[in-house]
Amino acid sequence: MSQQAQATDAAEIMLSVNNIEVVYDEVILVLRGVSLDVPRGQIVTLLGANGAGKSTTLKAISGLLKTEDGAVTRGSITFQGQTISNQSPQTIVEQGIFQVMEGRRVIEDMTVLENLRLGAFTRKDKQNIRRDMDMVFGYFPRLLERAGGLAGYLSGGEQQMLAIGRALMARPQLLLLDEPSMGLSPLLAKEVFGIIETINREQGLTMLLVEQNANWALRLASYGYIMENGKVVLDGSRAELVGNEDVKASYLGGGEERRSYKNIKSYKRRKRWL
Repeated sequence: MSQQAQATDAAEIMLSVNNIEVVYDEVILVLRGVSLDVPRGQIVTLLGANGAGKSTTLKAISGLLKTEDGAVTRGSITFQGQTISNQSPQTIVEQGIFQVMEGRRVIEDMTVLENLRLGAFTRKDKQNIRRDMDMVFGYFPRLLERAGGLAGYLSGGEQQMLAIGRALMARPQLLLLDEPSMGLSPLLAKEVFGIIETINREQGLTMLLVEQNANWALRLASYGYIMENGKVVLDGSRAELVGNEDVKASYLGGGEERRSYKNIKSYKRRKRWL
């Protein structure tokens, strides 16, 4: 059990990933006993290098493993007390989880407005969709200016805004964000992160954020997990991770070269995977 779970009332844990293993094509073991908790209303971040297993963890939660011949073969994932392991993506969206994919994945030959409406395809409360559309345009005024234009003509930053806006149209209770700063200039990334922070603060929307820019991720998140080679190797509060010398050297630009936790004595004392 993580420090976070120990310090948080069980009723306040919205999502719990419990010692899961993920296998692709029935033979390739990618996740090796990953556990993490996401409390209601908070932003939690998942950090690590390329290939660490961060995106696979999100896909295990959102059900998108099924589209890539992957499956959770051990452990469990619970959302608001209900087991959701290996359920279909549509079922998981209907339960209140929406993933914003790496690379944005907007429908380029559809308009901005059509993309946003697509986010609400599982909803039955049609009378509230217009109100939520206005909310999205309030967070992203540039989308309103381009509402009738094709999404493929948007800039990278605008497409990221559209991807997040489309997710908000699903009225998620948990938003999974996979590398929202990928391919964006520092200025645009700062703008996108600022909007994410505002949405969390104003809407109380719970988020699990995968991000390689650890400095920004730890500004937003209250708690973080660090992954290497399909395992969580360290977890802690924002203050604990920012103040950790090994984290500074490996992820926050505090050292001349990136080091593996396998070579750090303090890591061995703090390892937590099962």
